[in-house]
Amino acid sequence: MSETSGLFDIAIIGGGINGVAIARDAAGRGWNVHLCDKGDLGGATSSASTKLVHGGLRYLEYYEFRLVREALAEREVMWAIAPHIIRPLRFVLVHQRGLRPAWMLRLGLYLYDHLGGRRRLPATSVRHLAEGPLGAPLKPRFKLGFEYSDCWVDDARLVVLTALDAAIRGATIAPRTRCLGAVREQGTWRLTLRDERSGAAQEIRARALVNAAGPWVAEVLATVLHDPAPAPVRLVQGSHIVVRRLYDHDRCYLFQEPDGRIVFAIPYEDDFTLIGTTDLDFAGDLDHVVASEGEIDYLCRGASQYFRRAITPVDVLWSYSGVRPLYGAKANRAQDTTRDYVLKLDVPSGDVGALLSVFGGKITTCRRLAEAALALLAPYLPPPSTNPAGWTASRPLPGGDFAVGGFETLHADIARRFPFLPPATTRRLVHAYGTRANLLLEGVRGPGDLGRDFGAGLTERELQYLVQHEFAATAEDVLWRRSKLGLRLTPAQAEAVAAAMEGLA
Repeated sequence: MSETSGLFDIAIIGGGINGVAIARDAAGRGWNVHLCDKGDLGGATSSASTKLVHGGLRYLEYYEFRLVREALAEREVMWAIAPHIIRPLRFVLVHQRGLRPAWMLRLGLYLYDHLGGRRRLPATSVRHLAEGPLGAPLKPRFKLGFEYSDCWVDDARLVVLTALDAAIRGATIAPRTRCLGAVREQGTWRLTLRDERSGAAQEIRARALVNAAGPWVAEVLATVLHDPAPAPVRLVQGSHIVVRRLYDHDRCYLFQEPDGRIVFAIPYEDDFTLIGTTDLDFAGDLDHVVASEGEIDYLCRGASQYFRRAITPVDVLWSYSGVRPLYGAKANRAQDTTRDYVLKLDVPSGDVGALLSVFGGKITTCRRLAEAALALLAPYLPPPSTNPAGWTASRPLPGGDFAVGGFETLHADIARRFPFLPPATTRRLVHAYGTRANLLLEGVRGPGDLGRDFGAGLTERELQYLVQHEFAATAEDVLWRRSKLGLRLTPAQAEAVAAAMEGLA
């Protein structure tokens, strides 16, 4: 490999939301970027969130006003650049006697409405739960609620589309590629990489290195970069459960728990309800993170405190869990540790070989984190050659370039041109791919052009698209990250998808 092709401006270890956001921003400014991840893009923490673009209402209790202000401002920015995978939701915060008093909830929501420059999202309103549908699924003792706005996001698709945009802008995106070692050498970083499928090794060089390995950030520092200083990282596990839909309306609930935590109940994938999350210190195997029986029981009991219908572990159709790498270990409880991101820059001498390590962060603030990261790295890189800082706030992610009329106009157009698609499939494709649904369906004249239907509208054509354009390689990539069709397919259908993917990837 020649020096020109082998020397990158920035190498990034980690294909979660922080890594891909930095890659996208950097590539858009004209820097030459290489990103690797030992697994799938968003294969760990970034696809195991509560699926929210939100300010973090409870962070106000910890006086994290900067974090909340930044996150609140980002809600509408993120919604604007990815309207196919991000949409507004209304949340009902239920007042529970004996916990946070009503005046405190009112004050917190007043700050929430005014702290972050809300423009398009509607303001908070009081809801008397004895009247109308909002109180119908709840126990009769709950009389008062406060309805406020946040946004929902398909977290795994946000990661993939951000990586796709980085690739379109020239970045090299290498999932399933492990970084075995990185050393400073002759003013640059030399990285040794291994393709986890073929076993092939390669070396690249980079002027700057970003450690965005998420919960593995400390491990990368210790074993890949051979940094002897222990990183102050607190690993916190958050788990979620999915059950059959518990109520008919489109609002979400926010429940206060006796231990001070809050639990969300959110309409999910049309036919289900998502309940989460937990906050527990984690000390297990980061490659095998699962919701424990205790966490599942906690979420069932927490929701059952509020819903008329009791929820038990038998009702759980699916559970998932992720580990957040929070900076610092001083808080007594995991739930009290800051959710703000921390960026640590290491440039030992001579202004060469910059290393930036990323700790913490939220999906909501990924774009701002990327801007902050590149502001720190810019003095050690060539001048940007294309877009200036801040460009990511106004350029849509792939598929998000909706015309006048937005989602409904595009949906109507796809339904008209492809009338043989089931309505549920048409809507799913537009939600997942936005305007790129046209690329997926290009040349399709009838059902036969889509190839085999594996169930729930998932076809060979879609598998081919995901392999060619969205870095998918396994059935799990498709069924649980690029989509959530794993909730709908039978084991036999999932096995058929796995066999088909082996022939494509």
